[in-house]
Amino acid sequence: MGDSFTHLHVHTEFSMLDGASRLSELVAKAKSDGQPALGITDHGNMYGVIDFYKECTEQGIKPIIGTEAYMAHEHRTERPSRRGRIDDTGGETEGGGKVYYHLTLLAENNVGYKNLINLASRAVLEGYSYQPRVDWELLQQYSTGLIATSARRWSAIS
Repeated sequence: MGDSFTHLHVHTEFSMLDGASRLSELVAKAKSDGQPALGITDHGNMYGVIDFYKECTEQGIKPIIGTEAYMAHEHRTERPSRRGRIDDTGGETEGGGKVYYHLTLLAENNVGYKNLINLASRAVLEGYSYQPRVDWELLQQYSTGLIATSARRWSAIS
């Protein structure tokens, strides 16, 4: 598998208003492309993880479980007001910071999977403001078994 490729940052039908890929079709396409594995990183939730895992194992693809977390500017309990244009970071706050940032989190093992569940749950219960948000405190507490990557591509303005 020296020349294999795996999509790690994938939004499915469970990324509300952002993903349209049906799980069975997505996994079948990854298999037909020769991908040995496939990641799921839906926005701020893990609703599709069980169905994704089942679909991958049925089709012989290694499932990589993750989520694209929304990262609070400072702390998950802050409730910033937006100002100006709303974009995929929620827009700017009154202080000029972003309402949230994107962070891709992938489970490396079962401990990481449990930590993802904790992060996603606490993001909704403790950090919901525009989106379910985590912060550095939660990431420090639940970082074992996780791989974090940047979630957005940025293009230069010329």
